[in-house]
Amino acid sequence: MIGSIIGDIVGSVYEFSVNNITTKEFELFSKEGDFTDDSILTCATADWLLHRGNAGEYYAEYGLKYPSPMGGYGSRFVVWLYCAKDKNHSPYNSCGNGSAMRVGPVGWAYDTVEEVLEMAKKSAECTHNHAEGIKGAQAVALAILMSRQKYSKEAIRTEIERRFGYNLHFTCDEIRPAYTFKETCQESVPQAIVAFLEGKDFEDSIRNAISIGGDSDTIGCITGSIAEAFYGVPEELRKKAMEYLPDELKTIVTEFENKYNH
Repeated sequence: MIGSIIGDIVGSVYEFSVNNITTKEFELFSKEGDFTDDSILTCATADWLLHRGNAGEYYAEYGLKYPSPMGGYGSRFVVWLYCAKDKNHSPYNSCGNGSAMRVGPVGWAYDTVEEVLEMAKKSAECTHNHAEGIKGAQAVALAILMSRQKYSKEAIRTEIERRFGYNLHFTCDEIRPAYTFKETCQESVPQAIVAFLEGKDFEDSIRNAISIGGDSDTIGCITGSIAEAFYGVPEELRKKAMEYLPDELKTIVTEFENKYNH
């Protein structure tokens, strides 16, 4: 799951169209960078998988504990958080990419397609119960599982296209000039997966993701989650990312890695 967090931190300073960049040449860990809601809710997912219970309660707990992360939460998630204070955890039919950015730990915690798809659905539907929101989470989790299980990139591309109907036959170069800030799964998950598919290694995959613009921290987070499973993460990048996290999140990362680092 550290791959998700690295992608989030790296992309945090380039989020929103006004800050987007269209080059792969940039400082990987900027002084202005920080973890955002993507890392917070990824850790919430890990905590849920470690200790069980209702996924939505973990997302509410973490969202309320960290109310103003860099970049902020989505507006509908914020409303959901305040409802959650009153124990109202009703989902809001979102197809936003929040379900895909926080799902990474699911792809590590289970070893069969059936389990991964079911748990990805559970992680999504407590908030993002729109079909596209669930599909985005499932596609990312499955890509992580297949990467862990040493499938080729072409096999991953083929299966994600077949199962979820995404078009993954484009390049980062083709979309970079016109791609803008998109918050839906269907407009950011395929782009994040392609950034991984084109990557030469973990860091190159992250640079691909940030260079296309758009919702940079979330696309970086999604790409990083898959690239970690395929390539692993260089220890120096892991150490650098951990420096950004408060102790509670560091503890969750370490506990999750100790249990599920296959």
